[in-house]
Amino acid sequence: MADRLEPSPGEPAAPKIDTSRPHSARVWNHWIGGKDNYPIDRQVGDRIREVFPGIIEVARHSRAFLGRAVRHLAAEAGIRQFLDIGTGLPTQDNTHEVAQRAAPDCRVVYVDNDPLVLVHARALLISTPEGATDYIDADVRDPERILAKAARTLDFDRPVGLILLGIMGNVADDEEAYAIVRRLLAALPPGSHLALNDGTAVFDQEGARTGERHRAAAGDPYRLRTPEQIARFFDGLEMLEPGLVPVSRWRPEATPFGAPPEVDAFCGVARKPA
Repeated sequence: MADRLEPSPGEPAAPKIDTSRPHSARVWNHWIGGKDNYPIDRQVGDRIREVFPGIIEVARHSRAFLGRAVRHLAAEAGIRQFLDIGTGLPTQDNTHEVAQRAAPDCRVVYVDNDPLVLVHARALLISTPEGATDYIDADVRDPERILAKAARTLDFDRPVGLILLGIMGNVADDEEAYAIVRRLLAALPPGSHLALNDGTAVFDQEGARTGERHRAAAGDPYRLRTPEQIARFFDGLEMLEPGLVPVSRWRPEATPFGAPPEVDAFCGVARKPA
């Protein structure tokens, strides 16, 4: 099936990129060593890194967790459809690349709300001939729009892997954040899985909280939550081993150097029961 990355008829063109304000996707891109960002993103990212050096490890281990989680879902759990919300800028080993290496017929819908992400998505998120990719320009706070647009590519009668990595911290109100995830999961059938991670202030509380304040002051607020608060996103689901852990500790690759360091982002993968 062909990719569907062009706007549908009647859909408004993406807004122009505002290079005067930081955007989470571009700041994150800077932290993982990417080039798709602007001076304001680098300025904010560097300021946060100065007070919270651990953010670089958080970013890199979060990206690695994405690969491990998607690979498990496609290769072991039999998931063939993915809804990746807050995907960020395309880099190496994007969701569709990891999934389609395991199963070429996987279908992946990406969601983000930064015009630069849209530009790169149309150029780079190319599916295998057997599978499909789509990109939706939408905010996580609008789950109805996301679900309606995702239905162009995904069959909601079949299990879906819902990917929410580092995105729910952009929703400051806890109850609103939990309601969004519940609404998205309600649209998915049993056998679907949720992979979610978000930032914490467990291992470097002062640095993480100072970084949180810097992001808010720069106009890119991000709400850090406790592991217990993050665990609530998985209410009613069957948590996979090893449960809720730092992203660096979710089924890490074996190395001769022992367990990776614990970082201030907690994650989990869970199954929606029948």
